[in-house]
Amino acid sequence: MLNAALSITDTGDDLEPVWKGLSSPIRRAMLDHLRERAHTTGELVERFPKLSRFAVMQHLKVLERGRLIVHRKVGRQRYNYLNPVPIQQIYQRWVQQYETNWAEVLVTLKSNLEAAPNKA
Repeated sequence: MLNAALSITDTGDDLEPVWKGLSSPIRRAMLDHLRERAHTTGELVERFPKLSRFAVMQHLKVLERGRLIVHRKVGRQRYNYLNPVPIQQIYQRWVQQYETNWAEVLVTLKSNLEAAPNKA
């Protein structure tokens, strides 16, 4: 029984930390800010005044585990940068393959509708 449970949850999907990073609206908002430009941790704390510095740091750790951000230290400042690669990987794995299927279905539907006799 335990093996069945493990096989369901342990898929070997290396994108799991990315999904966890994207699962929070706060973390998604942080990524939106980082898309504009790199921000120091202090700047992110200022952008999210309802969160403590500790809470912002915890969210940044989750984003780092998902490789959604990278950071660089300059003196005492820690600059956080968006890493779009994992988002592209999710797109390729989960969106792109379905997008192609739907495009094929729509082309077929268009062809069938145009080939149908006009009854008007």
